[in-house]
Amino acid sequence: MLQSSDSYNAKSSSPASNPNSYNPVKTVTAPVEQATIGRTLKIKGEISGSEALYIDGTIEGKITMPESRVTIGRNGKVDASIVAREVVVMGKVTGNLECSDRVDIRSEGSVTGDVSTSRISVEDGAVLKGGIQVRSGEPKQHQAQSSKPEASKHSASDAPKAIAATASA
Repeated sequence: MLQSSDSYNAKSSSPASNPNSYNPVKTVTAPVEQATIGRTLKIKGEISGSEALYIDGTIEGKITMPESRVTIGRNGKVDASIVAREVVVMGKVTGNLECSDRVDIRSEGSVTGDVSTSRISVEDGAVLKGGIQVRSGEPKQHQAQSSKPEASKHSASDAPKAIAATASA
């Protein structure tokens, strides 16, 4: 037993010689920058940029961040159309959302307006009033249409169900 504990102690000191155990790994890319609009700020107008944006205040107008994430915090109130890569809603949004990647409406979030995105996530308790258009990639659409004519008939029969689901929301 003493030998095994001695060998254990020898092994436990070996990670100390590993430089990665104490020094963080350096990354080649720059850190992600994020602009923040604080709780007491009120902005009327047009916001555009290329860095991530966190909104905890009040915005009226238009937000255009086509390559970035826009996060509406719990205290955030946005009365604007939003164009972004990704939108996360924890506060209240009144306006249309157009996202190239994803919309995430958290349980405390509220969206009143039309949503156009590739992916959407709506948690239990979230409020969504408006139309939803979920886009898929162009190559996938062409393959589905050319491979089976029955698939297009099936998707056409699903359209009334999707409209009914949207109308009931």
